[in-house]
Amino acid sequence: MWAVFLQTLPFFGIIGLGYLAGRSRFFTEEATAYLTKFVFYFALSAMLFRFSATLELGEVLDWTFVAAYFTATLSVYLFVTAVALLRGRPVAEAAFEAQCGAIGNVGFLGIPMLALLLGPEAVGPVIIVLAVDLIFFGSLIVILVTGSRDGRLTFGAVRNAGLGLIKNPMVVSISLGLIWSTYALPVPGPAEEFLSLLGAAATPCALFAIGASLASKTAERPTIAIWLSTSKLVLHPAAVAIAALLVFPVDRFDAGVMIAAAALPVAGNVYILAQHYGVAPSRVSSSILISTALSVFTVAAVIAWIEKL
Repeated sequence: MWAVFLQTLPFFGIIGLGYLAGRSRFFTEEATAYLTKFVFYFALSAMLFRFSATLELGEVLDWTFVAAYFTATLSVYLFVTAVALLRGRPVAEAAFEAQCGAIGNVGFLGIPMLALLLGPEAVGPVIIVLAVDLIFFGSLIVILVTGSRDGRLTFGAVRNAGLGLIKNPMVVSISLGLIWSTYALPVPGPAEEFLSLLGAAATPCALFAIGASLASKTAERPTIAIWLSTSKLVLHPAAVAIAALLVFPVDRFDAGVMIAAAALPVAGNVYILAQHYGVAPSRVSSSILISTALSVFTVAAVIAWIEKL
């Protein structure tokens, strides 16, 4: 495990550097917001398109893999939701707690880190995990929050979820890349170099942006945040491991990548949604902060374990 920990340490070191820059106000919240936009709309999109354009959809899209990840994630999602409802929390808050407990930072942290640690062959499975998170669970949170406010499921809620997907650059770049690959379209040399240069900025900038964004977050309501962090870092990868290794016949390597992706800390975009809808932003903020800090050790432990599979 020590060797794996040393491998993951540079990634978390850049996150820590971003945190220090944000905490010292050398990097302001406004600067962090613009860096995040650069990563989200440009660098990460270029990386995702470039990766997707080299994948064979028929080889990557394994429905058994999708079923295993979806079943495990939905199980944790429903469990965390039930715990929140039993505590007397409204549906909207329960939905955000479930999002914290089951959806990880696959886009900003998972793709760059796992691609380097587990090899380029891990990119396909990680992209499938990201697609499930974005398409299903990213839509579900919007539908649950808006539906709970209207008192029923409306066409507007479904439409908003659909528009969110269409406007999400990660969904768009993955889709375009897979279309490019399906039709075996060539990528001209200058375009390949452009995508390579721009995509290379995704990893350090995304990690730095994660750290800088954490500097503005506080660990309020730590009891609930610790519970949600435990769900994300322990329950979610455990559920995925059971589904991928015992219930569904998933390829061992792909199962390991899926488990590693499930072990990632709470996704940062959950906080953006919480702020947008005005639902439990401090609770979500605390969960992101605590889960990211703890993941320095838990992610290394999980990757060390899956390497022995």
